[in-house]
Amino acid sequence: MRPPSLLALAVAAALVLATQAAAGDLTLSVAVSMKDAVEEIGRGFAAARPGVSLRYNLGASGELQKQIEAGAPVDVFVSAAQRQMDELERAGLVLAGTRRAIARNVLVVVKAADATIDLARPDDLAGRRVGRLVIGNPKTVPAGQYAEESLKVLGLWPALQPRLVFAENVRQALEYVARGEVDAGIVYATDVATRPGRVREAFRLPEDTYRPVVYPAAVVTASRQRDLALAFVAALASPGGRAALARFGFLAAPAGAR
Repeated sequence: MRPPSLLALAVAAALVLATQAAAGDLTLSVAVSMKDAVEEIGRGFAAARPGVSLRYNLGASGELQKQIEAGAPVDVFVSAAQRQMDELERAGLVLAGTRRAIARNVLVVVKAADATIDLARPDDLAGRRVGRLVIGNPKTVPAGQYAEESLKVLGLWPALQPRLVFAENVRQALEYVARGEVDAGIVYATDVATRPGRVREAFRLPEDTYRPVVYPAAVVTASRQRDLALAFVAALASPGGRAALARFGFLAAPAGAR
């Protein structure tokens, strides 16, 4: 039997979300790398609004994009890359004028905390001791797209392709490293703190080898709770929201980013 297509999975997810949204909750589709920070902001947001309930739909930005395109009743989309938001914006699926760049991140190479492999610079990834390197699937995972860009600029992509393991999202990539199933992985700097004592940063990829990792948030056009969704995006971009994001290691979005 053939496995379900990505479109079929997106439609199925849309139907599940439709059932969940029936009670009038605010549904947030959030890049999984922002899980902890957005949930903290969400707790404060809900506490200030008795009766408001937030539902989180977490995953790779590309998969969340496909769900929105398939008609999932999402109110707010937080992407780990501008590309997915750009495509939804061009399709008229996010509400004009609501998009805000809320944070920035950087790529790091990580290894298991107890790993003895010596990794100090990009060229070390092509060494014989690195048998398996995990990145997010570049087809749907922004972290994987950024990693591919960087490795190509560094001239390492051809040599590393046979060793690559593709993860469904950046947190899955991190977990592969933590469990010792791969020798190293490329994730965001903010992910490292979510696995204390299990992974450690080896080095950071040069920031001039990949596009800036900018996180935009916007209200989805199909939202039935636009005022509440607008308020949540405003909370993410507020001084309090930025302070919360900074506590989780996120950097300020570049001036002029959207």
